[in-house]
Amino acid sequence: QVQLVESGGGLVQAGASLRLSCTASGRAVRSVGWFRQAPGKEREFLAHIHWSGSPAYHANSVKGRFAISRDTAENSVSLLMNSLKPEDTAVYYCAIYSGGNIDSAINYWGWGKGTLVTVSS
Repeated sequence: QVQLVESGGGLVQAGASLRLSCTASGRAVRSVGWFRQAPGKEREFLAHIHWSGSPAYHANSVKGRFAISRDTAENSVSLLMNSLKPEDTAVYYCAIYSGGNIDSAINYWGWGKGTLVTVSS
């Protein structure tokens, strides 16, 4: 059994940076994705990475601002978010990839409880 726990969320001002972490416990994980869900909206794909650290993919909507990476020392996957905007406000989740399209939430399982990111203007 594997468990994912997200951390690092908080309240920041527009333009700030934030690093989220997704820590895995239990058995080995092959690939992980980051998603977010804003109130009243569907869960949105952000990034995906193989647990080895490569390859990594980013949604076009956040490419250039967000970067996913593997932290081997912490057995976690990070999502560095730069130049945050109020529209980035959401609950951010990580989950384990099971196959198929990497940008579809239905192809992930083992969702963590999420971490809230609030960006003020």
